[in-house]
Amino acid sequence: MKIGIIGYGSMGKMLLWKLSSNYKIDKSDLLVANRTPDKLEEAKDIAVICDNKALASAADIVFVCVRPADMKSVLQEIGPCLKSDALLVTLNGSITFDMIKKVIDHKTAKVIPSLTAEIDRSQTIVCFNGLVEDRDKDVLRELLGTIGEVIELPEKEVGMGSELVSCMPGFIASIFDVICTSAGSHTDIPREQIVKMVLNTMSATGDLMLIKDLSFDEVVERVATKGGITEEGTRVIYDMFPPAADEMFNKTLEKRRLTAENAGRSFEE
Repeated sequence: MKIGIIGYGSMGKMLLWKLSSNYKIDKSDLLVANRTPDKLEEAKDIAVICDNKALASAADIVFVCVRPADMKSVLQEIGPCLKSDALLVTLNGSITFDMIKKVIDHKTAKVIPSLTAEIDRSQTIVCFNGLVEDRDKDVLRELLGTIGEVIELPEKEVGMGSELVSCMPGFIASIFDVICTSAGSHTDIPREQIVKMVLNTMSATGDLMLIKDLSFDEVVERVATKGGITEEGTRVIYDMFPPAADEMFNKTLEKRRLTAENAGRSFEE
C-alpha cells in the first residue's frame, strides 16, 4: 500500500514523520509533494518526493493537507489522476463533502488530528462520505491509530469535535497561562517552577480521572472539603468561568462557520 501526502505544513509534516516512524512504512511506499519542493529536502531519506499528479496516480491513500483557499485547485489537479479505488483524505474541517463533490465525486474521508499526535496521544476526528467502504475505514483507522485514539463523528459534528480535540490544546494552554501569571503575582516562586508544578498536576489529574473513571464533580468533592480553601477557589471558577467558556465557543464556532462559508464561495467560482 502506497500512502501519499500533499502539503508539508504542520499537519502534513507531522503525518509524514509519524507514519514513517510509527507505521514503519518503506520509503518507496511513502510519497510526499509540496508547492515549494525545497522544503522537502529534509524528508528525502524517508519518502519519495514527487509532484501532485505523480503522487495521486500512485498512492492508495492520498492525504491532502493544504489551506482551504488551495483545496479546490489541488483537487482539480489530482482528480483526473486519482486511482479509482484510492481513498482521498482531507485535513480541513471547513471543506465539506458537498464542496468536494463539486470538483470530484470520489470516496473521501475527513480527518482532524490534534497537536498531541506529536507524543502519540492524538484524539483524531474522522468522518466518511457515503462512498467509503468498510475496508477503507479499517485501513485508515489503523493508520491513524499509530498516533493516538480515533473518534468517528458525523460530518455535522466535526466542528465541535475539532474544538474539543484539535483546538483544545490551545484553549488549555491559554487558560493555564492566565492561572500561572496570576499565581506569579502572589508569590516569589519563579515562573518556570510555577508552570512545571501546574502542568504536572494538570497532566496527573487527567490521568487519574481517566484511570479511575472519576467525574469532574468527584475530583472536586475529594479535594474541596466543606468550608476549606479549595472549595473557596472552585466556587469562584464555577461562578465566573461559565460565561467565558460560552463566549469562547460562540466565537470559535462562528469563526468556523464564516471560514466554511468563504471556502464554499471558492468552490462556487
